Amino acid sequence: MFSAARQAIFSAQRRAFSTSGSRAYDLAKLTLVGRLGRDPEVRTTKSDREYVAYTVATANYPPPPPNPDGTRQEAGTSWHHIVSFNPAQNAYLKTLSKGAQVYVEANFELREPEPNADPTTPTGQRQIFLRHETIRVLRPPPAQN
Repeated sequence: MFSAARQAIFSAQRRAFSTSGSRAYDLAKLTLVGRLGRDPEVRTTKSDREYVAYTVATANYPPPPPNPDGTRQEAGTSWHHIVSFNPAQNAYLKTLSKGAQVYVEANFELREPEPNADPTTPTGQRQIFLRHETIRVLRPPPAQN
């Protein structure tokens, strides 16, 4: 009896790392550690579904390589726009403030541009859609004097 259970467990573990067969274990996840760029805001979809949108700023580190003259550009900042459709999480997200250092896990989806859209508009460009999964506050926002 235990040998059948053991075989099922070990075959499931091997299956998770297999390059063929079922694609049920595929996932696309992004982990961010950064600061909230602004207070999370409540928005509504076209179908009147409420969600919370927030932005996390991360530093592009390490900075780019030195220029031929030996000077180095400063590391830039990347802005990540994340949305949450989970009502329980949304209540917590509404309590957070700009400047808090956060750890975020988000699922992401790469959206291809619409074929007939103007390439200068968002629908005409490739987009990364980040859907909130988890957030932890690492440090509260710095005190304002």
